[in-house]
Amino acid sequence: MASYYQFIKRDTQADGSVIAYYQPTVHAQGAWNDHEQHMAPATGLLAHELLQYCPQPNLRLARLGLDILGLIPLAEFSITTRCIRPGRTIELVESVMSSGGRDCIIARAWRLVTQDTTEIAGLEDSVMSSDPNQLPLWEEMKGWPGGFIESIKAVADPNRRPGKGLVWLTTEVDMVEGEVTSDLVRFMGLVDTANGVVPRNGLQLADMQWAFPNTDLQIHMHRLPQGKWLGIEAVQQYGEDGIGLTSAVLHDSQGPFGRSEQILTIRALQK
Repeated sequence: MASYYQFIKRDTQADGSVIAYYQPTVHAQGAWNDHEQHMAPATGLLAHELLQYCPQPNLRLARLGLDILGLIPLAEFSITTRCIRPGRTIELVESVMSSGGRDCIIARAWRLVTQDTTEIAGLEDSVMSSDPNQLPLWEEMKGWPGGFIESIKAVADPNRRPGKGLVWLTTEVDMVEGEVTSDLVRFMGLVDTANGVVPRNGLQLADMQWAFPNTDLQIHMHRLPQGKWLGIEAVQQYGEDGIGLTSAVLHDSQGPFGRSEQILTIRALQK
């Protein structure tokens, strides 16, 4: 079975932090540069490490916030995980990905206590009527290069357009070689793709005049997702001073489960 990463080893430090070492495969390759990792599988792997670190059965991951500190090399790296704010009802855990002597991504997860709130539950985000299993393959997604994009399957709602639309994604690639990929980790490993499903200036990188990489990824979940397909109901907006925003309602087969936000730096591409 293909995987995005190969596990090397994991060490526990005297202060309670854990350092895990990984080697990326070609399936983790990014779209902007062939020598970098795509942020999507890196997010999934960081979620994988955060979920493994000192879990408490009554707490669940509710928010995953990631700051991208620079290019993520397609090379061996480490992830250091520690608890910043311990608690019985609210806890903050951090994972830092490092490669080549520098930090690449800082990920922080809020774990919140779970309890029965069925009595007052209510949603405002709409359930999407489209079924990903009934939609045709969306081959335009392959306009992006790189091993990660090649590893995913995409279908799109017919009303998708530059700047706005719904795209469904799935992958058969495991996050870590030889380990079962949970639904949550699989979903977290796809969300960053939101920035590439409704670009305002086309889907062919060779024809683009502007780059719009995101410098962060914020994911908030009012429930845990289940299944194989991630629905990204995305809106992409560009400001007039070089900064943009990609926002998305996130869906699984049951309906909406959360939202994502990505701030963008918009830069002219050198041809």
